Amino acid sequence: MIKSGIDQDALVTMFAEASAKQGEALRKAVANATLQALQGRELTLESIKKVVKSVAGAASLGAARNPASAVDVEAMLGKALAGIDAALLQAVEANRKALQQFVGTGVGLTEKPIKDALANIEKMEDTFFDAVAKASKGAGPLQAPWEHVLSAMKMKGSDTGAQAAQTVDSLLAQAQTNLRSSRATGLRAAQAMLDSYSALVSGVLIGMSEGLQAGGAATSAPAAAAPAAAAPAAAPRRRAPRRRAA
Repeated sequence: MIKSGIDQDALVTMFAEASAKQGEALRKAVANATLQALQGRELTLESIKKVVKSVAGAASLGAARNPASAVDVEAMLGKALAGIDAALLQAVEANRKALQQFVGTGVGLTEKPIKDALANIEKMEDTFFDAVAKASKGAGPLQAPWEHVLSAMKMKGSDTGAQAAQTVDSLLAQAQTNLRSSRATGLRAAQAMLDSYSALVSGVLIGMSEGLQAGGAATSAPAAAAPAAAAPAAAPRRRAPRRRAA
């Protein structure tokens, strides 16, 4: 049965027939099935939710038919959860690469499509956990094992959540770097204009200085050429009368 792009029958059979030693094979099979289903649709939170629920549901059906011990079955479900996590990790990485291209061209993080994409990345881990939790409610006797493995992952955090946080941080840092670069470019352009302005002012000041010097020279030239006789005679200086002694 193909549901949400997943061959659920194949997963059911694999979990039903798996042994405890095949845990890694289960993880890889779940990761590949989840990733293939995600690749065949628009990567939205709603799509992720549907795919995760389908994968978890198939794992539950198969594990319920497995004659292994309860401990081994829970371990298998843990591998299923890890496989889903691995696939969603790739989904986060795909978002990161796409957003990096936009941010690298100068698109700001305040643009609505970019803001929405970042918000979806931040919500991906919660969407993952919520989808598994809803799927576990219909798992019958496997609800408790699902809750155990899900609780354990929530305690340590998923790789999807860690990568999502790192992606958002790196994109914010990249956007900030771009902003600083654009500001630096603006400052360089402003500095170039200021340098030109300073040169212009210097030129004007030099011209003013030369004009003042030329004006001063023109003013002093007639005075130097005037004959000395033209100057009026100075009046004789009177001496103060001597005071006679008594």
